[in-house]
Amino acid sequence: QVQLVESGGGLVQAGGSLRLSCAASGIIFSINVMGWYRQAPGKQRELVAVITSGGATNYADSVKGRFTISRDNAKNTVYLQMNSLKPEDTAVYYCKAVIVNRNYWGQGTQVTVSS
Repeated sequence: QVQLVESGGGLVQAGGSLRLSCAASGIIFSINVMGWYRQAPGKQRELVAVITSGGATNYADSVKGRFTISRDNAKNTVYLQMNSLKPEDTAVYYCKAVIVNRNYWGQGTQVTVSS
């Protein structure tokens, strides 16, 4: 059973920074893609950033230049460094891993940015 455990969320003032982590555990052969999504109240879940096993990345336009995704393949862990946070970044952030063409999700971690 694959599990994803996120950490690092919290409350921060606008302009501040947070770093999210997501560690995958269980029977894992290889993780193709890892990424972060977010869902704000009343809105659909949206992609924030993804990274492949080879290190290729893709970001939502709204976070480009402010957020950086990275991963440690040896630890099956993905990170999201969030700088220059804005109130509109407030959401529950979910980690996702694609393993053998199957999607796995974490439980989510709350990020709240105050103005």
